[in-house]
Amino acid sequence: MIPRRTALTMIAGMAASGAFPRHAATASDRFPTIDLRGSIDAREHGVVPEGGDRQSRKLGEIIAGAARQNLSVFLPPGNYRVSGLSLPDGARITGVPGASRLVYTGDGHLLRAEGARRIELSNLVIDGADRWLDDQSPALVHMRGVAEVAIDNCEIIGSRKTAVQLERCGGRIERSRISGAAEYGLYAVESSGLSVTGNAVLDCGNGGILIHRWTKGIDGTIVSGNRIAEIGATNGGTGQYGNAVNLFRADNVMVTGNHISRSAFSAIRANSASNAQIANNQCFASGETAIYAEFAFEGAMISGNIIDGAANGISVVNFNEGGRLATVTGNIVRNLRPTGPYVLDEAIFGVGISVEADTALTGNVIENVPLWGMALGFGPYLRNVLATGNIVRQARIGCAVSVVEGAGNAVISGNLFDAVRDGAVIGHRWKAPATAELGRGDGQSFRHLTIDNNRIA
Repeated sequence: MIPRRTALTMIAGMAASGAFPRHAATASDRFPTIDLRGSIDAREHGVVPEGGDRQSRKLGEIIAGAARQNLSVFLPPGNYRVSGLSLPDGARITGVPGASRLVYTGDGHLLRAEGARRIELSNLVIDGADRWLDDQSPALVHMRGVAEVAIDNCEIIGSRKTAVQLERCGGRIERSRISGAAEYGLYAVESSGLSVTGNAVLDCGNGGILIHRWTKGIDGTIVSGNRIAEIGATNGGTGQYGNAVNLFRADNVMVTGNHISRSAFSAIRANSASNAQIANNQCFASGETAIYAEFAFEGAMISGNIIDGAANGISVVNFNEGGRLATVTGNIVRNLRPTGPYVLDEAIFGVGISVEADTALTGNVIENVPLWGMALGFGPYLRNVLATGNIVRQARIGCAVSVVEGAGNAVISGNLFDAVRDGAVIGHRWKAPATAELGRGDGQSFRHLTIDNNRIA
C-alpha cells in the first residue's frame, strides 16, 4: 500500500507534468445557463423587443400554443409593442420584473380573456401608454368569467380607462403596482373568492380598489395589506367616486391591514355591503368620511383602525335605508376638519364617530374634532346604541344624541370627556342642540336615554 503522503506527492507531480488534461474555464462555466423550466421563450419563436406592431398576431399564436401544452410564455427584457391579445384558457405569460414590458399600441384593446379556467400574468410591466381603448374594452386588462385569475408581481400603468377589470372572476392579485389609471385601479364585480393582497395602487383618477356586485349577495373578497394613495374624484359627485376601497352590494368582504392616504373622499366606503370587516387599517388625509358603512347593510365590524385627517372619522349610518347592526371598537380618530369636498345643506362635517342602529361603540379614542366627538342617531333614526368606555377630548361637543320624537334607546356610560367646549352630552333635534348638559346623569327626562358614570374633565 502506498502511504497517503506519498500518494498526494505523486498526484501533485502528475498535475505539474501535464499528466492530467487541462481545461480552460469558459464564460459558461462561470455563469451557467439558467433554464426557465416549463416555459417557451418568445424570442426563440421570432417575437423580439421593438419588433414592430406586427408581432401581436405572432405573440398571440405563441401564447395559444403554450397554453395547449400547459406551458408559460417567457418574455425576455425589452419593449414588446402589441395590441389585441385575446388570452385562451391556460394562458401564462411571465417575464423579468420591471424589464419585460408589454406596451399598448392603441389598436382596440391590450389584454382580454373570457370564459377561461385559469389565466396567469407575472413579472410583467403592462403599459397602456395612455392610448385609446375601444368601447368593448373598459380596462387595459379585462377578464370576464375566469375562474382563477393570477396577476403577480406586475406593474400596470398608464391606462386611459381602468387598469384591471374583472367580471365574475376568482383568484388573486398580489405584489403588483397599479398606477396612473384615468378611472379605477381595480374594478372587480360579481367576484368569487378573490384576494387582493400586498399591492400598491396609486394615482388613479376616480377610485382605487372597487369590489362591486350587480345584485346584492355574498362576495367574499379579501382586500389586505395594500398601499393605496393619491385617489382622485375627477368625475366629482358626493361619494360615488374618489374612494380608495369601495364595496357596493358585496357581502362578507374583509378589508384589513391596508395603508391608505390622500383619497378624495373615503379611505374605505362600504355601501349596502353586509358583514363587512374593516380592521387594522391606517387612513390618512381623507377628503370626506374616512370609513363609511352606509345604506342597506346588516353587520359591520370596524375595529383597530387609525384615522388621522378627514372631514368625518367613522360613519355607520342610513338606518332609514336599513343600515344596522355594527360594532365600532378600539379605533383612534383625530385631527378632523369642518369642511368637505362639496357643499350641501344637509351635510355635516367635523364628527368623530356617527352611529344609528343596533351598534356598540366602545373603547375608541377621539381627539381634536371641530364639531361632535360622537353622534348617536339622527332625528328619529336611533335604536339600541351603546356608547361606553370611549375617550373624547378637544371637541365642540363630546356626544350629540338625538332627542327627536320616535328616537329609540341609547346608553351613554363610562366615557371620559375632556376639553369639550360646549358640553359633554347634549341632546339634539337633527343638527340643532336642544338641551343643556346631560352628561352628569341629567337625562332622566328622556325615557329612551340612560346616561351615567361619565367623567367630564
